[in-house]
Amino acid sequence: MEGYKREFIQFLESAGVLKFGDFTAKSGRKIPYFINAGEIKTGDQIAKLGQFYAKSYLEKVGNKRTVLYGPAYKGISIAVSASIALSQEGLDVPFFFNRKEAKDHGEGGIFVGYTPKAGEEIVIVEDVITAGTAIRESMANLATIEGARVAATFVMVDRKEKGLGEKSAMAEIAEQFGFPVYSVVDVYDIIEYLEEDEKNAENVARIKNYLAVNGAKA
Repeated sequence: MEGYKREFIQFLESAGVLKFGDFTAKSGRKIPYFINAGEIKTGDQIAKLGQFYAKSYLEKVGNKRTVLYGPAYKGISIAVSASIALSQEGLDVPFFFNRKEAKDHGEGGIFVGYTPKAGEEIVIVEDVITAGTAIRESMANLATIEGARVAATFVMVDRKEKGLGEKSAMAEIAEQFGFPVYSVVDVYDIIEYLEEDEKNAENVARIKNYLAVNGAKA
């Protein structure tokens, strides 16, 4: 496993972002582990998270200016921290995010921050994709912006789960909307990391059993 992947998983664990137990995903699935960006609570933690996203961005997109979109609520801090980290690497990118409810006074609308111009590429930054529900909601919101064009999505972890069919949710999103979805690590990286310590055997078994039922075929 690449060093940065191990470092990232260790960071997720130490920050309480990666948890093991019994959880219910937004898709309604019962899952044995949970990725919760809402556990990022300090300046140091959010700065580190932004640096990991910036590293992935520069590897996949390069030194190209796009517009970062962080879906409310967890995506907001990710977009802000990633834009700061990118600026520290010499790439100044604007960001914006949505409100859960449209504002009917003041400037109005559902978006806060930068307003993308027609032709500008948008990069969505999210915490995780399970069945793709949240990304589809984001695409519905972004469709209200004239000329909006999404170039990619970045997430912390690829869960490697089925989407609406047998393919992975990330593959389905890529096919449906025509842009790639990148992750810093995937669930098999997490399994590999956990298998380095035998005390994690129960969690490894539960995740593997879950993937046997819900894992993507492609």
